[in-house]
Amino acid sequence: MKRPIFALALLGLAFGAAARDNDHARWESDIQAFEATDKASPPPEHAVLFVGSSSIRMWTSLATDFPTYRTINRGFGGSDMDDATAFADRIVKPYHPVAIVVYAGDNDLEGGDSPEKVRDDFTAFVAKVRKDEPDVPIAFISIKPSVARANLLSQVAEANRLIRDWSMHQKGVAFLDVAPAMLDKNGQPRPELFIEDGLHMNPKGYALWVAQVRPWLADHATGAEVKQTPNAATR
Repeated sequence: MKRPIFALALLGLAFGAAARDNDHARWESDIQAFEATDKASPPPEHAVLFVGSSSIRMWTSLATDFPTYRTINRGFGGSDMDDATAFADRIVKPYHPVAIVVYAGDNDLEGGDSPEKVRDDFTAFVAKVRKDEPDVPIAFISIKPSVARANLLSQVAEANRLIRDWSMHQKGVAFLDVAPAMLDKNGQPRPELFIEDGLHMNPKGYALWVAQVRPWLADHATGAEVKQTPNAATR
């Protein structure tokens, strides 16, 4: 009798850990902060929405990186891909974005999710968003290789491959591959692209992302352009 009881105990512990990992409520304060900000200062209509984890949250230069587009940043904490899906009704739907740029996945892999799980969570995000915005273009920025998580390079590569392959067969879904430019000639993450923690990027790192995102916006973000006066356009 001891063995079955022990097995059930282990199963219970595993289920409890999974439940904690999927506890989206821990981000409630972040989402409420977005909602409070929206009330105090309504975001622009028909904008490009950037959503995902802390690499989006810390992308504070969106306005200067993409000066000809209206942008909204809704990155939060160390969130996973499925967190963005769980809160899509509150961080995507209200804005009716012209286009959506997504980054998430490395927290997922660090937390034990498989590459297949990350791919499936992204497909779920697309499906949920498309219920309200069936034609909105969506771009997934590939999971970045980082110094702090160099041990995950193989999982990162596999997750990126799976998401790329899925995206290729979807209408209006793009995979923006930033990973190759973030690796050195030996296939290792380039330290000069990161801040001290080796995980989050400095302006050099974000410049590589801008180089991938900007051409996609030119093709898919019609309607999100900032209207310039003749004087402003000639400065």
